[in-house]
Amino acid sequence: MSDIDARLREDVHLLGELLGNTIREQYGDDFLDKIEQIRKGAKADRRGAGDELSASLNQLQEDELLPVARAFNQFLNLANIAEQYQLIHRRDESQPAPFESRVLPELLARLQSEGHSNESLARQLGRLEIELVLTAHPTEVARRTLIQKYDAIAAQLALQDHRDLTTAEREQIRQRLQRLIAEAWHTEEIRRTRPTPVDEAKWGFAVIEHSLWHAIPNYLRKADQALHAATGLRLPLEAAPIRFASWMGGDRDGNPNVTAPVTREVLLLARWMAADLYLRDVDQLAAELSMQHASPALQAKVGDSVEPYRAVLKQLRERLRATRQWAHSALSSSTLAPAEVLQDNRDLLEPLQLCYQSLHECGMGVIADGPLLDCLRRAVTFGLFLVRLDVRQDSSRHCAAMTEITDYLGLGRYEDWDEETRISFLMKELANRRPLLPGYFKPSADTAEVLNTCKEIAAAPAASLGSYVISMAGAASDVLAVQLLLKESGVQRRCAWCHCSKPWPTWITPAR
Repeated sequence: MSDIDARLREDVHLLGELLGNTIREQYGDDFLDKIEQIRKGAKADRRGAGDELSASLNQLQEDELLPVARAFNQFLNLANIAEQYQLIHRRDESQPAPFESRVLPELLARLQSEGHSNESLARQLGRLEIELVLTAHPTEVARRTLIQKYDAIAAQLALQDHRDLTTAEREQIRQRLQRLIAEAWHTEEIRRTRPTPVDEAKWGFAVIEHSLWHAIPNYLRKADQALHAATGLRLPLEAAPIRFASWMGGDRDGNPNVTAPVTREVLLLARWMAADLYLRDVDQLAAELSMQHASPALQAKVGDSVEPYRAVLKQLRERLRATRQWAHSALSSSTLAPAEVLQDNRDLLEPLQLCYQSLHECGMGVIADGPLLDCLRRAVTFGLFLVRLDVRQDSSRHCAAMTEITDYLGLGRYEDWDEETRISFLMKELANRRPLLPGYFKPSADTAEVLNTCKEIAAAPAASLGSYVISMAGAASDVLAVQLLLKESGVQRRCAWCHCSKPWPTWITPAR
């Protein structure tokens, strides 16, 4: 740990020095001296020695207050980057493995000692399903552009760690760090306008692109290695122990800015981003998989091609391009998806699996278990839609919509009925084959929004959606009302109990 502390001090000192250069260039030496006096005064104040800090702060001019605050805030950001890098990335064999690296091997060993078979452990790990929900808050101020610059700073610290760097290479890294710190310093840190729900969703997609897209295959590779070391078995290709959902663009509870068009836009943006990310992977794979030997199944797929893997991947690439182009066009106008657009995740997985199996059959497993395996893991985890969008609405909005509907139909006011009457009505209508509303029904704006949201849910592929979350649900009718509104909009979901095709609220989640 003392070695880490020494290297951490070196990195913090370097980043602080480069930040000082940036501040000096904009404000001059005198201003930088004031910051240094405040820093020294703060240290003395912590020791209870003197009033240096108060004196230094009292001498600041009004127009210097914000730059001073920004300077210390930026320094703390840089110090945090250095600390996170030291704790996570810079470990050698003499240092203990971090908890996250030990937990799965230790757990498997403990379960084996308690009598669990290797097959049982592999089966349970392959069936594991953990869903992490991405969300955002309107007060979130961390800008994507700054997060990206901080990631780039951490990457430069990693490059600097190489022992065989020349003096010129080290100077290159230092100059790159200087530029990144200057870019961060001259970038406004706080949004001037409140982010829209679409902005929040784009922030979530950026997290996937710059972090989770790389983290998932790395994590699953380590999980597979731990499982193999403990049991001799491998994690199945179709295993997705971690998946992601999102509330960004779907959480309309108390937020009037999240509307049906917003939900549609976010779903399309997710499809565009997914296609774009897979295109990058497939382009790389098409460049790398130049081998000629292929399995009979793969050869039959592409005919007499001398580069069968590239032939399969180029076909997939064309479909991904068509998917990306359609999603982009659909953002501005409703256009039917052509046949080339990928709709089912199997259409993405099958070409990748065919290449993977062929490489193993032909004695090239070491190639198959590289970037191709990573792409397969991503395809299983993220699918064609990146995340499953949860839709969230308060139960009172559903009740108000049902009241307007029953009042229009001359049945009385739904909100005045007791629970037994509500359930009787809802169950009867759910079993009724005719529509609840005539086509010429003109709802109020609030009811129209509830119904339009249900229509967007009906139009979206089932795999792109997660749960319909009902806030403040307190009775069975709160769930049945949503089921009826979704049925009226044409939603069909397979029943979890008998797997019939009738609509059933197995994916509707009451929430208080």
